[in-house]
Amino acid sequence: MKHQKTGNVMTSDVARAVYATPFKEVAALLAQHRISGLPVVDEDEKVIGVISETDLMIRQAEQEYGGMRRFRLTRSARRAAVKARARTAGQLMSTPPITVRADDSIARAARTMAEHRVERLPVLDEENRLVGIVTRRDLLQIFLRTDEDIRAEVIDEILVRTLWLSPHAIGVSVTDGVVTLDGRLERQSEVTIAAHMTGQINGVVAVVNHLTHRYDDSRLRPAEPAVHGVADDWLRKL
Repeated sequence: MKHQKTGNVMTSDVARAVYATPFKEVAALLAQHRISGLPVVDEDEKVIGVISETDLMIRQAEQEYGGMRRFRLTRSARRAAVKARARTAGQLMSTPPITVRADDSIARAARTMAEHRVERLPVLDEENRLVGIVTRRDLLQIFLRTDEDIRAEVIDEILVRTLWLSPHAIGVSVTDGVVTLDGRLERQSEVTIAAHMTGQINGVVAVVNHLTHRYDDSRLRPAEPAVHGVADDWLRKL
């Protein structure tokens, strides 16, 4: 199935810092480019850390209240104390950096962003070099796909190419990104595959599955001849 890649929606022109970039220059870069964070790279363009507006704010806060917090020994407090004294990007950055690859799916990038509660991710090539940056707004572009485009992909990629069925084998309708599947397929496994794969298509908000089946093959052992077919490999991946 043709999942859109992170590299297709990323921004290639990336503001970046190096380890020795002065604190004030980092602040200027954020303000100049109107961004909330930027990657820190080494001489080989490999990302060694990430700086966010929060990192700069920590310094301001710790400078004001540092005297009251100097006896705290927690790890987070020690990190904050280091950032409060930071003079360069290398001292200010957070490590290890959370990144994605240009050939990762948009869904994977979105999961990474949600799991780590970040708003932007550096994008790397196959040699782990910085090639772009992707933001939440970039990832949301997938939901701008038209209903007609989504319907066409469901029919072509799932019905025709995966299940080897006629484009009109079942009813496929899409309204505001919600896909409704109607009709009857031969096997229950085909129903499972159709619904699962439809939900993975970029831009799909939800799947309403009204499909039925003629034959229940869910209890057959893999060794039984009746279960072998074009869709079996997909079943094992579900």
